[in-house]
Amino acid sequence: MALRALWLLRHDPAAGGAVLFSRRYPTVELRAETFNGSTHVPVPSDGAFLKALLFELRLVDDHIFVEHRDTCTRIDHSSVYSVSTDSGDLWPVLAFQKSGLIYACLPLVEGPLEPRPPLLTVSGLSQGLALLLGIMDYVSPSRKNEAEMNTKVGQLRNLLIQACPLGTPLNANIRSLNSSFEDIQEMPADKDQPAWRSSSYKGKPQVNVCITEKVKCMQYDQRDVVDTWQVYGAVNCKCDIEGSAPKVTLTLNLPTNAPPLQDVVIHHCVTSIDPAMLMSFSAEPLDDSVYNGPYKFPFIPPSDSFNLCYYTSQVPVPPILGCYQLVEEGPQIKITVNLKLHESIKNSFEYCEARIPFFNRGPIAQLEYKVSYGQLDLSREKSLLVWVIGQKFPKSLEVSLTGTLSFGPAGKEHPSDYMCTGNTAYVKLHFRIPDFTLTGCYVDQHSVQIFVPGKPKITAARELISSDYYLWNSKAPAPMVYKTSLD
Repeated sequence: MALRALWLLRHDPAAGGAVLFSRRYPTVELRAETFNGSTHVPVPSDGAFLKALLFELRLVDDHIFVEHRDTCTRIDHSSVYSVSTDSGDLWPVLAFQKSGLIYACLPLVEGPLEPRPPLLTVSGLSQGLALLLGIMDYVSPSRKNEAEMNTKVGQLRNLLIQACPLGTPLNANIRSLNSSFEDIQEMPADKDQPAWRSSSYKGKPQVNVCITEKVKCMQYDQRDVVDTWQVYGAVNCKCDIEGSAPKVTLTLNLPTNAPPLQDVVIHHCVTSIDPAMLMSFSAEPLDDSVYNGPYKFPFIPPSDSFNLCYYTSQVPVPPILGCYQLVEEGPQIKITVNLKLHESIKNSFEYCEARIPFFNRGPIAQLEYKVSYGQLDLSREKSLLVWVIGQKFPKSLEVSLTGTLSFGPAGKEHPSDYMCTGNTAYVKLHFRIPDFTLTGCYVDQHSVQIFVPGKPKITAARELISSDYYLWNSKAPAPMVYKTSLD
């Protein structure tokens, strides 16, 4: 479980790409040469890797058809890529983008690369992902302040000496580490204390668990286009427990006949797990052999808050079904929005609103509307309608909005989108439902086991949040880039 190299890259469509940070581990590279044998492909220079990765991610030369990259028979179900270099195909490169930055690493494969082993057998992938997410959590809040980000990037070398010594990821929580050698504390003398427990806790034991599920959705209300939706969750834990290596067991529960959890990725602090849990993929059709639980996680918790696991699930229906129609009639447009909350969904929101943008037009000059529930607001720029539904749907679980709009002359300050021209438009839903998950997944407080003296305080919470939840105008074809965004 080691990394051969890792990179922090920047991509700006106007300025091009740049290498902000890179780290190579020569000792791991020597091991890779031994394990991979004749199939070994050396790590290229930073400049060559940047150019090759941007090409593989279609961030450059995307207008050119390259068969191995762009063929329709290739469907990427993960963030693991094969990057073509002068010495051969570099695999498995783990890479993902966030806010203009690209986080990438190359895990060690302990064996020949041909034929390629299953991804589940490459143990460094999950640890590499956790480390990259930790770097992202450390760097990304400073994206809007260039000087602050440069400072943080400059501190990464010292931080990674602690988090990933000699290429072995030990602590993915980069925020918890000290940025200078002068402040680095000695490793604990207790040989049983794992490296990820960087500090000790004194006080009453308590465990806080929160399950956060996010749901993506694309609805078209058209016969020839299939609606798509996806739910993915994260289980966050904060364990304040005394001892150098306290043991905790947490169990995720599902209601009877609920869809199983799939694509489960676990934190490296988990000490053991049923392998069948990790073999359930959303890319494969569900059958009788799929793992249905119990989802039991024994672990030695880090000192700080961490995500115990991630998962997806194939839920049968989206929480809110909707239909959006936009029709142009001369200088005016008429809109109709119908929303229905599915009867299985908890009717108690922290917030729920529908945002209706109008791109490539001038400011809204006249507006006549009727809403069956909630209130409609107009943004200051007069280019966005915000339908505030509130904290509950009515007893019928259905709400509707109809309106007629006309626009003034367009100016440079008004929003534009080359995709959403003419009748091609959408409604985007934003909502949060506390104490509810779409899968039904929950943590039974009485099932949490802590093998330390004293009676611990257990707090469990859960929530469902919308993420990229779109209703496309059924009177016009949606852009293909949006149709395939959930594939």
